[in-house]
Amino acid sequence: MDISIVDKAGSGILAGFAKALGVRMEGRYVYIPEDKGGGYLTGFSWGNDMRMMIRNYHLHHGVSIEWTNHAIEGQEPVVFQLSGIFPAAAAADEQVVPERSSVLICRQTVTSVIAMPSDTAFSSVTIAVFLPYLQQMFGHLGHPAVQTILERNANFAYETTTSPAMFSVASEMHRQSLPAELESQYYKLKCEELLCHIFSMLIEREPLPASQIHLEDIRAIYAIKQRLQSDLGTPPDIVKLSKDAGMSDRKLRRLFNQIFGKPVFEYFQWMRMQEAARLLRSGRLTVSEVGYQLGFTNLGHFTRVFEQHHGIKPKKYSLIS
Repeated sequence: MDISIVDKAGSGILAGFAKALGVRMEGRYVYIPEDKGGGYLTGFSWGNDMRMMIRNYHLHHGVSIEWTNHAIEGQEPVVFQLSGIFPAAAAADEQVVPERSSVLICRQTVTSVIAMPSDTAFSSVTIAVFLPYLQQMFGHLGHPAVQTILERNANFAYETTTSPAMFSVASEMHRQSLPAELESQYYKLKCEELLCHIFSMLIEREPLPASQIHLEDIRAIYAIKQRLQSDLGTPPDIVKLSKDAGMSDRKLRRLFNQIFGKPVFEYFQWMRMQEAARLLRSGRLTVSEVGYQLGFTNLGHFTRVFEQHHGIKPKKYSLIS
């Protein structure tokens, strides 16, 4: 299902989403009924400072939303999308899979099309912050990545991993039970806390000068990321990826490293180990089966790589998870 939403009030995406799906909205919550999936969406708006949306649901049928924001003319917010950040809404269907954990930072234009595949459990916090407020909070940081984010006319995308501190804050947001009169202030403080954790990870990156990047290049790099994710058993072929993306090997490597903070193969290996951990936690596969499924023909090599990433051997990880 394709949905087009024009957001003129600063929080219209929730109402538009509810209307398009034909589901009920109660106060600031959109509830997904069982015949359509399950779970909820909710959010807050703090005027010209920022907005927040929590997604904790799954859908039986895929949805694509094209979101156009006209809340403040001439000011496009910066979006911080924390995916897979807290336990997703429970689903009876075992085929429902959790979304991968990550933090995407970009202009809203990059996320103007929101894909919601079927049978995926979404558990995300998305914070949209307008530049004056963001500059007020983080303008003193001199890191090149931060300065790129704070520029008014720069296109960019950065992705970082989620940290234990982010999971902790998001869990508190998910379980909060304050009186309604204090909720808005509470959620704003928690959003600011999440932003601090995100920027603390950004400034740990090597302070390399950031290159200008076109929107088409951002989407091409993310298409490459999706290709890598779709086949974690096959190492990336940079030459073929570059040709398919219509850019040189050098440009692909530079932009990929700029966005993800890791070279292509290092990021691919990191994704493999995240998937390996998920498969081991599920308890459905043995260590050797997980290794072979992810393209490792040598179990000893898989064990060494897993331990390098997680600090523990996969067999022991499977027993304590």
